Amino acid sequence: ITGTRKMEYKGNSWHETCFICYRCQQPIGTKSFIPKDNQNFCVPCYEKQFAMQCVQCKKAITSGGVTYREQPWHKECFVCTGCKKQLSGQRFTSRDEFAYCLSCFCNLYAKKCAGCTNPISGLGGTKYISFEERQWHNDCFNCKKCSLSLVGRGFLTERDDILCPECGKDI
Repeated sequence: ITGTRKMEYKGNSWHETCFICYRCQQPIGTKSFIPKDNQNFCVPCYEKQFAMQCVQCKKAITSGGVTYREQPWHKECFVCTGCKKQLSGQRFTSRDEFAYCLSCFCNLYAKKCAGCTNPISGLGGTKYISFEERQWHNDCFNCKKCSLSLVGRGFLTERDDILCPECGKDI
């Protein structure tokens, strides 16, 4: 055919109108294409046919995806259910199939320390004391009056307070 450009790739030649996408049969021309199994695909067709789809946005994952619960995600789509920060490369945990950064998880679900009221994550081997319905960080489990650490010691309770035997002898 006269008046058309010659397309060349890997030692083969085509008329411009004959260099077409294997899937949609449209001329590729000078657009990007992806060769696979001796066939040439325009980028949209290649993504539709071969690329994994992100479970969140349903778009093709072309590079650097994340797998969570055996499903593919874009890094930018894999975010904390609470604050929407990216979780890729961060420590995170899940509850009821939803992924959370540690901060959101602790704020939503962790037990609160009876001493400082901050969450007790229990992650990374954090030690804590549990007594009846209350929990304390090890560092917060101290006598209310003299601040002596009560970890591994006997103690008394007076309403919401914990006391060492010395401070509690008058109650």
